Amino acid sequence: MIQIDIPNRGTIELQHAVFDINGTLAVDGIPIPGVADCLQSLAESLSIHLLTAGTHGNLAALEQTLGHHLHIIQNGEEKAAFVQQLGPEGVIAFGNGANDIAMLRLAAVGVAVLVNEGLATGVLQAADVLTTSPIDAIQLVLHPKRLMATLRR
Repeated sequence: MIQIDIPNRGTIELQHAVFDINGTLAVDGIPIPGVADCLQSLAESLSIHLLTAGTHGNLAALEQTLGHHLHIIQNGEEKAAFVQQLGPEGVIAFGNGANDIAMLRLAAVGVAVLVNEGLATGVLQAADVLTTSPIDAIQLVLHPKRLMATLRR
């Protein structure tokens, strides 16, 4: 668990990190260098959940490279239902696509990740924070004062 006390917002007790894969942790189905190591560091404090529709069809290789089980999710409604099942008050969610909007809104903290694939404009409205790499996004959680400084009101 990671506890973050955000001035004028309250305390958030994160237990789960939920990630979209394609466009967030990977580009064209290939994990961004350094992401697997960052996920391993984050897994020391939070449960890691990787969601994918399997667009590029390389699920076994992704699972092996990233070091975590992949959950096959077909659409944004299923992603939001996954976060709801975990208990959204304890979830930080990461995504870039239109199918990530509902889970980013529902999670205690939603992080938009902008990499080569781009970012759906609705994600900007749904997220609490925008980062320009998945490594920067994960580092926000590994160094909670960064997240606190960004989210305080």
